[in-house]
Amino acid sequence: MKKLLTGTLLATLALAGCGSDSNETGTDSSNGGSGESETSTIKVGASNVPHAEILEQVQPILEEQGIELQIETYQDYIFPNEDLDSGEIDANYFQHIPYFESQMEEHGYDFANAGGIHIEPIGVYSQEYDSLEELPEGATILMSSSVADHGRILSMLEAQGLITLAEDIDKTKAEVSDITENPKDLQFETDYEAALLVQMYEQGEGDAVLINSNYAIDAGINPQEDSIALEDSDSPYVNIIAVRSGDEDNEEVQALVEALKSQEIQDFILEEWGGSVVPVD
Repeated sequence: MKKLLTGTLLATLALAGCGSDSNETGTDSSNGGSGESETSTIKVGASNVPHAEILEQVQPILEEQGIELQIETYQDYIFPNEDLDSGEIDANYFQHIPYFESQMEEHGYDFANAGGIHIEPIGVYSQEYDSLEELPEGATILMSSSVADHGRILSMLEAQGLITLAEDIDKTKAEVSDITENPKDLQFETDYEAALLVQMYEQGEGDAVLINSNYAIDAGINPQEDSIALEDSDSPYVNIIAVRSGDEDNEEVQALVEALKSQEIQDFILEEWGGSVVPVD
């Protein structure tokens, strides 16, 4: 009787061990069903346009490599970093480098830049004027409340000859208080959420509105055609894949960045947005 019980127990344990292996790996059909291949998942937070739309094109590329790409969309610039920090997502794709750096400094995030993907030139829009030269004395300029965008906007306006910034500053961190010359006495209002600027432009508020291209495109506005001025494509404000420090070398993260930089995806970006979104090398 003891020998019978022992044999039954051993058989049960052997079956349990086989069941555990089948749950952890999938069958590799290319190997006649006899091999096993592991699958993995990466969850990436992104703004709707263009980031999530670009990631949708990447999904089948990663699927061929056994990686499932899950896309979590966001409407703001705050939660994607909070969720990355808490581990809710594995990476995010929505922010440019100066904003990324300012958020780490402000909140103490321990993040890493896994790779630059594209630039979204910021544009100046107006319902009343067709060029920056037409802006009147004392014109009201509406800007995002994101301080990380202020230097970008002010540098652009300086390049267009509207203002002059102090020479001894890092212009990527410039603020309105750093303006030394303002011949048209432009009035800057800087306390608006970036996502609301499209609505304010459409309602004709302000004389000119500075809008990030992702929000403009999402609202059906064509930066190339509808703006009265557009940031140069050689802007340092490159949109990146952000991850928690140490994860930039993960296989899934590297595969994601490689796919985003592929010729297939770069061609898609150029064809889809016609220069309103510009891939980087």
